[in-house]
Amino acid sequence: MQDLSGRGRVAAVLGPTNTGKTHYAIERMLAHRTGMIGLPLRLLAREVYDKIVALRGPSVVALVTGEERIVPERTQYWVCTVEAMPMGLGTDFLAVDEIQLCGDLERGHVFTDRLLHARGLHETLFLGADTMRNAIAALVPRCQFMRRERFSELVYAGSKKISRMPPRSAIVGFSVDNLYATAELLRRQKGGAAVVMGALSPRTRNAQVELYQNGDVDVLVATDAIGMGLNLDIRHVAFSGLRKFDGRRMRDLMPNELAQIAGRAGRHTQAGTFGVTGEAPPLDDGLAQAIMEHRFAPVRKLQWRNSDLDFGSVERLIASLEERTDDEWLARAREADDLKALKDLAARSEIAERVRDARDVKLLWDVCRIPDFRGISHAEHSDLLGRIFGFLHETGRVPDDWLARQVKRIDRTDGDIDTLSKRLAYIRTWTYVAQRSGWVDDETHWRGTTRAVEDRLSDALHGALTQRFVDRRTSVLLRRLKQKESLVADVNDKGEVTVEGQVLGRIAGFRFLQDETASPDEAKTLRQAAMAALRPEFHLRADRMYNAPDTEFDLTEQGGLMWGEMAVGKLVAGPEVLRPTAEAFVEEEAGAEVIQKVQRRLQHYVDRRIAAQFEPLVAMSRDETITGLARGVAFRLFEGFGIVPRTEIADDIKALDQEARGLLRKHGVRFGQFTIFQPALLKPAPTRLRLVLWGLAQGMDELPDSPPPGLVTIPNDTAHSREYYTMAGYRTAGTRAIRIDMLERLADMLRGQDTRGGFEATADMLSITGLTLEQFADLMGGLGYKAERGERAKVKAAPEPAATDAPETVDETPLGATVPTGLEGADTPDPEAPTEVPDDTPAETPVEAPSEAPAEAPTEMPDETPSEAPATPPAETPETGAEPEMEVFYTFAWAPRRRAGGAPRDRADAGRGTPGGKPKSGRKQGGGKPRGKGGKPKHGDKPRSFSSAPKKKEKAIDPDNPFAALAALKDRS
Repeated sequence: MQDLSGRGRVAAVLGPTNTGKTHYAIERMLAHRTGMIGLPLRLLAREVYDKIVALRGPSVVALVTGEERIVPERTQYWVCTVEAMPMGLGTDFLAVDEIQLCGDLERGHVFTDRLLHARGLHETLFLGADTMRNAIAALVPRCQFMRRERFSELVYAGSKKISRMPPRSAIVGFSVDNLYATAELLRRQKGGAAVVMGALSPRTRNAQVELYQNGDVDVLVATDAIGMGLNLDIRHVAFSGLRKFDGRRMRDLMPNELAQIAGRAGRHTQAGTFGVTGEAPPLDDGLAQAIMEHRFAPVRKLQWRNSDLDFGSVERLIASLEERTDDEWLARAREADDLKALKDLAARSEIAERVRDARDVKLLWDVCRIPDFRGISHAEHSDLLGRIFGFLHETGRVPDDWLARQVKRIDRTDGDIDTLSKRLAYIRTWTYVAQRSGWVDDETHWRGTTRAVEDRLSDALHGALTQRFVDRRTSVLLRRLKQKESLVADVNDKGEVTVEGQVLGRIAGFRFLQDETASPDEAKTLRQAAMAALRPEFHLRADRMYNAPDTEFDLTEQGGLMWGEMAVGKLVAGPEVLRPTAEAFVEEEAGAEVIQKVQRRLQHYVDRRIAAQFEPLVAMSRDETITGLARGVAFRLFEGFGIVPRTEIADDIKALDQEARGLLRKHGVRFGQFTIFQPALLKPAPTRLRLVLWGLAQGMDELPDSPPPGLVTIPNDTAHSREYYTMAGYRTAGTRAIRIDMLERLADMLRGQDTRGGFEATADMLSITGLTLEQFADLMGGLGYKAERGERAKVKAAPEPAATDAPETVDETPLGATVPTGLEGADTPDPEAPTEVPDDTPAETPVEAPSEAPAEAPTEMPDETPSEAPATPPAETPETGAEPEMEVFYTFAWAPRRRAGGAPRDRADAGRGTPGGKPKSGRKQGGGKPRGKGGKPKHGDKPRSFSSAPKKKEKAIDPDNPFAALAALKDRS
């Protein structure tokens, strides 16, 4: 072994990680005119190259690796991988980093060769772990040793869950599957992770490291490649496994290997920690203590392979490569990939025939040293090497067209991470070929081409890694929150909320609807960021809403409170039926001030809307002049939102005197035969609000919808209760329900008909109900009438002025307008005369009534006597011999169904009352018309009234009654 120790100063700078050894070597190299430094990884070589270029410029710095060669004409400083170091240049300074890799089973023989033979003219440095001290002292006589202590403390932190990993951590794994699984978990829980592997190109690695260094992600997932001098801002290193595949078998990591990786934690004077995570078992106490104190067994054997090769023949070359050594510090390295390839190719006849001299043997050996970047199989790698050797042996060059086809097949950026990684490994083979001097015709072209393809694939791989393992949105927000910077939210016209260009969700009123694509693990972070950014927006919206006019608000049929198109609250039951509470939809994180402001504004709107739409009802409830029994009726109306079926308070209504009724009428109360109500509250808006308030009072989960406005009758749906139809302003009758004000108009028309003897529907009856004759018959049946169907010859009516037919179900007359119903006096009393005929005043026009009218029949007569129905026009005699045209007609007669035991049903059971029912007490009771054959009235006979009931005792005359004087005059006469 040649002793080169006398050629300049030789020193070994040894110590644990984070001692500044590499930094010291760079300083020493730049102190010389020329220098060279060998590094274990091309990633680290690129990092050191960039540092020196920043200090001295690119024109004097060269970068030489297996796949990259940048050599300026005036090169002074060479940055290389250890395998690619150009020996024999005679630089003033030479350094080899991570010299402890002399013991590595795969690459150790290369580092050992540099330890034994690589020297600078003036200075040589070997950098590495203190475990190499004895071996260097034995193999390199007169070597000076420099011990460097770690700048910061390294502490064992035990086991931590991945979800609880502290910021600026590196999780180290030893398989691709383990790395991907860890990175995927971190994406869901912490916004993502950067991924660093030795197989990455420098461009991809740098892009991934940048994600980590600039704070886009807080965790780095890496292989043991980070243990080789890569300088990163890491505070904690966690091992996700303690075993690795060394190329031949799975084995446990050595303590010094664990220390090399764990030592990446802590930069300069900042302390670092290390531990385990995932499925890795906790470290033994003794092992952990050894790592913290940097105490390891010294290296006793260095891997060695003979570098003095014999190219006389392939057999002699193989023999020289397999030569043994007698040095006690050296152990022959196991068979490497290049030696395997050499043996395989030498055994092939087509290769053996071409190897004739030392030059051919040297060429074959150079081809065999092409690394197996693809890693497919040894046989396929040998086939590729044999093809390249054939080209070089025959023509001295790799054909451009063949190389172009190989490169073009790889130059694709589609596919997943694994696909892109394989293509990147493939292009490294052709990059290596292009870097060999004299192997291609146009070296500059092919070096640029392969480098461009590698860059494109590197960028695509970085993008794929980032897309899969980094949630850019979450990572950006986490970084801003960690830096405690104010986040400003931007809300576009669609309500989408963006922060730093990242869509978090959308804002609806004062609520934040988070993006549904976010996973549950991301939701907490997104919400935290959104609330921090939206607080100013919520305050601005609350101020605008508080100053907005009531016209911008609305109330839905389900009790929802709207501000424009935004749902901002809902109604809930309050202390009184007309005092519901407005509940605001505001995020708690918006703050108590925003919540209170929105709540107050909504409550003001609700109170004013109820006061405006129920003004007659509210005014009546506050009228202190209404006392006694009238006060009780007013209270019942208040409870019923302005509508009470008459049967429910029939006794109270009967007992009201005219003065009390007048007080109630001043507030718009109408005393109908079926319903006591305030017509102003039957309009669509009060009706919708009444149904909402009634539904809240009933504790309904889903509030009922109001009927479409303007319909006189609606279907009687059995899914709805009778109380619902009352609150909607309708009364059920048969298969339909009729609006209560139209029912009162119908009652006025029926009062002038012969309800006992039978009558037919008039055109006015059909017009105000908007029903066909059959539908009207069903409606009358629901009101307690019996409908007899018949047919007769159609009578041609006398010509009449054309009239517009009423729509089938819509009343064109707006609610609240004056309609000639025959009851105008009931709603607008004449101050000079009573507005209601008292129950004890005999009617001038006798009204027919059934002999067994219900006891609950209304005792009130309308203030005006309806006119008689128009007479039927005379029939025209059909032509002789012509078939008469027939028409269907119905005859209606009061026929209430009876209860068990013979008593007639009350009016609520018989369609809730009969307009042609029992007349007011004291009036003459009359029988039906004289019947002819078949029970039909005789033609020409006028209706007469008869009564079999005993005459009621007349009530005492009320002295306050305005008719008292007239009654006294009548008695005198």
